[in-house]
Amino acid sequence: MTLFKHDKQDRLTVYGWSAQREEEMSKYEEYEPARVVAQYSNLYRIVTGTGEFTAEVSGRFQFEAAARSDYPAVGDWLAVRELPGETRAIIHAVLPRRSAMIRKAAGPTVADQVIGTNIDVLFIVNALNDDFNLRKIERFLVAAWDSGAMPVVLLTKSDLCDETADRIAAVEAVAPGVPVHAVSALQGEGVEALASYMRPGCTIAVTGSSGVGKSTLLNRLAGEELQQVQGIREDDARGRHTTTHRELFPLPNGALMMDTPGMRELQLWESEEGHEEAFADIEEIALSCRFRDCQHESELGCAVKEAIQDGSLDSRRLESYRKTGRELAHQARKEKAVSQRLKKNAGKRLPSAARQARSAED
Repeated sequence: MTLFKHDKQDRLTVYGWSAQREEEMSKYEEYEPARVVAQYSNLYRIVTGTGEFTAEVSGRFQFEAAARSDYPAVGDWLAVRELPGETRAIIHAVLPRRSAMIRKAAGPTVADQVIGTNIDVLFIVNALNDDFNLRKIERFLVAAWDSGAMPVVLLTKSDLCDETADRIAAVEAVAPGVPVHAVSALQGEGVEALASYMRPGCTIAVTGSSGVGKSTLLNRLAGEELQQVQGIREDDARGRHTTTHRELFPLPNGALMMDTPGMRELQLWESEEGHEEAFADIEEIALSCRFRDCQHESELGCAVKEAIQDGSLDSRRLESYRKTGRELAHQARKEKAVSQRLKKNAGKRLPSAARQARSAED
């Protein structure tokens, strides 16, 4: 029995199984370990020690889930039960996440959406064509730093740009401490620089707008066409959606790559730490301001304003810092209001006797 379990875990090692995960799984001895490799609405494709299964969460899981982010996401490790004689399984628990990239879900409601979990390295991809956008890279860096993954900026389609060196310098200025690489996945240029990230068991997620070359990069690193590739619209350099769902692919070098659908706009979730990391240069300059609560507007002794005046800080970078800060503060207020409303409504739904009992306890 021990040998059989060992063999199954050897198969899972391809997807990043480790001794730490085995320890976390020890509390679910009646279930099998699995990892989510793809998600289609409320259905999941998972890998266990015995193969691939289609899975859905148990009724108890649905009842106990308090938020959308409690549900499994691509990259999650799970405790599942395989259904005898079927290619289906039931998900009973999600093991602790080491990292999670989260954004605000589309729509007017206040809800989070998990893009991917247990990510070690996050490739933030931006094309070096007319879609090149420093402000967009800054927004992805906020989410990346908050996720717990290591961000790396990839500037794709370098074969189509005559200003590659200047644009690398511009990105390095807004991404302090973050590796920046220019590549042409189509031509294979610069791809060798990514080898240091391709460690066996390392999970690498690729994110960015449509048409920046995420799927082309994946195919190049895999050495085969795992994802279909579509061209960009010539009139505005915008891409067409190629990837329609998130999926985790094992690569020949032992690394795992998570491809994600292109995002026109990344709506940020509450992320104070990510904001500070993404704008670490401004945060460091601000330490020299005369007043601790300096707003960098018109205060005397403002080191940030002085940096703008002497040209060592771009005024557009400060405006982006302020804009994302306002957005995150607004999001935090909305989350707090919704949380308070849910608590209030929950109290109203309690039966009268239960409310009286709770009041007596208080």
